[in-house]
Amino acid sequence: MTEPSPPSPPGRPVIFGLSARLLLLTIAFVMVAELLIYAPSISRFRKSYLEEAVSQAHLAALALEATSDATLGPALKDELLFHAGAYAIVLKRPDRRVLMLSKDMPPRIDVTVDLTEMAAVHWLAGAYGTLAQRDNRVLRVVGDSPRDPAVMVETVIDETPMRRAMYDYSVRILALSIVISLITAGAVYFSLQWLLVRPMRRITGSMARFQEDPEDETRIIVPAGSADEMGVAERQLAVMQRDVRAALVQKERLATLGAAVAKINHDLRNSLATAMLVHDRLADIDDPEVQKVTPRLFNAIDAAVNLCRQTLNYVGDGVAKSERAAVDLHGLAQDVEDALRMAAEGDPRQQGVFDLAWQNDIEPALTVEGDRRQLTRLIENLARNAGEAGAKTLTLTASRAAGRVVLRVADDGPGLPPRARERLFQPFVGSARAGGTGLGLVIVRDIAKAHGGEATLARSDATGAIFEIDLPAGA
Repeated sequence: MTEPSPPSPPGRPVIFGLSARLLLLTIAFVMVAELLIYAPSISRFRKSYLEEAVSQAHLAALALEATSDATLGPALKDELLFHAGAYAIVLKRPDRRVLMLSKDMPPRIDVTVDLTEMAAVHWLAGAYGTLAQRDNRVLRVVGDSPRDPAVMVETVIDETPMRRAMYDYSVRILALSIVISLITAGAVYFSLQWLLVRPMRRITGSMARFQEDPEDETRIIVPAGSADEMGVAERQLAVMQRDVRAALVQKERLATLGAAVAKINHDLRNSLATAMLVHDRLADIDDPEVQKVTPRLFNAIDAAVNLCRQTLNYVGDGVAKSERAAVDLHGLAQDVEDALRMAAEGDPRQQGVFDLAWQNDIEPALTVEGDRRQLTRLIENLARNAGEAGAKTLTLTASRAAGRVVLRVADDGPGLPPRARERLFQPFVGSARAGGTGLGLVIVRDIAKAHGGEATLARSDATGAIFEIDLPAGA
């Protein structure tokens, strides 16, 4: 299957894309690196310049010493000083110090630079000090002769020629840095474009196409098969898209099935209502055989009606959006107890709920932030489950910590069988008793999640079961 080329995802223009930013960042980083290299380079250039000045001064002095009488005419002296770029040259030997060459009126010395004693930090400061100058300074440079370590050379020179040479060197360094940064940035740009940006665009393009129609199987990305991180991302995206597509297809089918179940239940309840009328008429017949089978018929019809009611509630409404308010948890539990006892009076089918002894140990001042109607339904479902399971006592406690309240509902029933614990919160299969739908605990969990918490089975054994409900604490 040939995958269509991904469309350009909407968003920022290309100039703000990942590639452009990588290019600009690479240029910036290279320029910063060149700037860090420039500092020692310019100081080294200045030192080399001064050492060269000392070397030229020594050569000029050697030219003077090469004459028979160590004397030169004024014109030749000026020419030697001109080529040496100096005002005066002094040689210091171990046994004496001799002024070799000098202008008739040498200028006043502004700064003395000793090449034999300066540390690296002084060279850096001296280089930037020279670049920052605007006026000419006269330098007295002292250093060992590069040709005779026993000879110390002193020369007096202008700083301006050296500063100009340093400016020229800086311009060359800047031009070279720009060329290096562009070449490096280009190499990094095309490498990242091929290795990172191109696969990333492919992934984002696939995500955009998949979002338009998640149920279209042709919009699922086809992994390129690379073994790097981008290949792993493509494979994981393909798995996720397949799972999402399958979930959406299943959701659509379940929605259709739910609508069909709701219609069947509605029609079935109408049929059961007719059967209930027939039962009522049969109950008035004084035939022993009829009176014997009438209760069984009534229980069967009532169980079918109850199943239809619970199924319609679960498929249709689910858990509505909660309307939060401060709820007195102790008073709420008391109201649920009173309501269940009132509903169970005179109804033999709810005798287990009627006989259930409530022990409300929740602190009266404890409040939760929740929907009172939904929390009533939560406690009611747990109480009904306990009574129908054969429990005699229902104990309610609660504790508060870190802005949350944990409601514990414990009973002294026989506990949940292993099969029920394995499918505790699964509808229609998690019931612990025969004929149950398993929707009670599913609704309890949904209500807890709607309040940002969770419902868990803390304990289940022969002494009973304990459910813990995590809820937000009230003010």
